[in-house]
Amino acid sequence: MDAGPVLWVLLQQLELESVRRGRAKPMSGVMKRMGMIFRAKANKALDRAEDPRETLDYSYQKQLELLQKVRRGVADVATSRKRLELQLNQLQSQSAKLEDQGRKALALGREDLAREALSRRAALTQQVSDLEVQHQTLQGEEEKLTLAAQRLQAKVDAFRTKKETIKATYTAAQAQTRIAESFSGISEEMSDVGMAIQRAEDKTAQLQARAGAIDELLASGALSDQSGLGKDDLQAELDRISGGTDVELELQRMKAELTGGTSGQQAIEGGNGKSTPQDRPQQTPRFDKQ
Repeated sequence: MDAGPVLWVLLQQLELESVRRGRAKPMSGVMKRMGMIFRAKANKALDRAEDPRETLDYSYQKQLELLQKVRRGVADVATSRKRLELQLNQLQSQSAKLEDQGRKALALGREDLAREALSRRAALTQQVSDLEVQHQTLQGEEEKLTLAAQRLQAKVDAFRTKKETIKATYTAAQAQTRIAESFSGISEEMSDVGMAIQRAEDKTAQLQARAGAIDELLASGALSDQSGLGKDDLQAELDRISGGTDVELELQRMKAELTGGTSGQQAIEGGNGKSTPQDRPQQTPRFDKQ
């Protein structure tokens, strides 16, 4: 639990208690400073938590609600105007009926009835006049509200277009920033990966350098191969020369066998000594039977 709000409440309680008992003066300066600090921290926290896209959507939703209220107001005014029109029609019908009744009563010689009908008609005429004034007022209000609703509708549509544009731009900028941070290695998500790659590269380079150094030391003879498989340069040269001599001797022996002569074999076995024709036994050709 954060100790900041708790400390703030405790300080307020202590100040109120001290002021109530008259033991101390209000710590207005300290409290104002602490209040400013808490407000600054709260503002910073809200700024980090705020998403402009959500704020724009919320503002757009509020504008739609306001537009809906204006439209409802237009509908209410129109309903009242229609109700007045119905009342006017009824009063005008009654006025015409009373006028007709007065004419008929006057024709029958009933002047008293005719006077009463005309009196009632006059009262209805006054009501009709009052209702007509109200009808004109409501009609004017309806026109104003209708015009206001149209203007508000245009503003809401313009705000919606601007809102979507800002949201798209913000999303693109946010994605671009995250990609740039990932490539540059300053992103929080990619920092661990970058460090792991760097450690792997450092270890690989260290192992390669160690292997190269050991090979150089073995080749120079500074280190001996404990397995007995490793040889220095001199021993490798001697082995190469010896191996080549053995191959030459084996090649000469094979040539002698192919020619069928023993002189070649003797020459190989006896070294460089020469032999006379008398020393060489005569050989008769052999014909293998097929």
